[in-house]
Amino acid sequence: MAFSTFSLSITIFLMILQVLWNTSVYANGCYTSIFSFGYSLPDTGNIKQIASITHTYVEALRWPYGETFFHQPTSLGLPLIPPFLHDKEDDKVVEFGQGVNYVVVAATALDTSFHEARGTVNAATNVSLGDQLRWFKQSLPFICSNTSDCRNLIGRSLILMGEIGGTFGNKPIDQLNSNVPLVIDTIISAVSEIINMGAQTLVVPGTFPIGCSGMIPTSHFFEKEEEYGNRTSCLINFNRLVEYHNELLQSKLNHLRELHPNVTIIYADYYNAAMQIIRSPDKFGFTKMVLKSCCGGGGPYNYNPLAQCGYAFATTCDDPNMYAYWDGIHFTEAAYLIIFKSLFQGPYTTPQFNLLCPSSTLKVRVGLSGSQMQHKCNRDLLELE
Repeated sequence: MAFSTFSLSITIFLMILQVLWNTSVYANGCYTSIFSFGYSLPDTGNIKQIASITHTYVEALRWPYGETFFHQPTSLGLPLIPPFLHDKEDDKVVEFGQGVNYVVVAATALDTSFHEARGTVNAATNVSLGDQLRWFKQSLPFICSNTSDCRNLIGRSLILMGEIGGTFGNKPIDQLNSNVPLVIDTIISAVSEIINMGAQTLVVPGTFPIGCSGMIPTSHFFEKEEEYGNRTSCLINFNRLVEYHNELLQSKLNHLRELHPNVTIIYADYYNAAMQIIRSPDKFGFTKMVLKSCCGGGGPYNYNPLAQCGYAFATTCDDPNMYAYWDGIHFTEAAYLIIFKSLFQGPYTTPQFNLLCPSSTLKVRVGLSGSQMQHKCNRDLLELE
């Protein structure tokens, strides 16, 4: 879900993408390519291009983001699936044979018009899941030669329908709850559409326990004491909201599995994979206050909306590995590694992710330079201004 307008971090899906291509389990080519949709987490560069066109300040494109992994701000030059939106200067290096990344920081499941009608303006990106699906369809003619080839390609690919939803923030909890069915229906509709285009393997995650991220307790600092969990100090109502979202999503995914018994739909339980850290931080080596961020602008959770991580007045801890949270919204690389192992090697996916692999693969490298797609990218970007 789009819990922040301008944040990006080293994330679990970046690790998953690397494992899918580099570990022995998938070295034989279980998936010929990856197509990734969603919000923030796996964005490998789309937000960078949008920010340059719309002249938007995105703190995640500035230091200290990326200091422990890429050693530069994230979404700059990642050796992963290329972003759909990219600079003309990058045409010579952008290849789409191994898939395309349509993910954008702060993208929403519901269309922009829905949020604007309710007083929420997403000035940073103005991108919805519907826009990403449109980009996907636009890019297919440049990746596969005809309808049959495209269907085969999609069928041999891993589809990541990443974490995405409405906008959680300073809205009444009742209003946020009422949006959940609309958000879930939008996600399920997107999953169904891609299945009808030939998808055979999809990962659809739930969302993280946002009642524990520093941004939410800071924004609701004067809530009554009983609103906080005794064991975790997380805001109970917001975590219940996430649980409602995740339970409804799983119910709808079960229905899709009944409709498409030959399609593998994997639910990734982000919530419980993260909550194990929050409930028992010492067990995983996090010795600092578990809800306090490594990078931020002060306050009980080291989260300050006026001095977020990446701003001039924000500070960074000496050792991020001692913290579970990075910026009050996202986790640190150390925490994401634990979450990744819990999902990829552990029990937090349904069915278990590491036991799945298609019985045969299409040994064809498809795709061509991104230069032929640039005019479409530019047109879409102009629509964002």
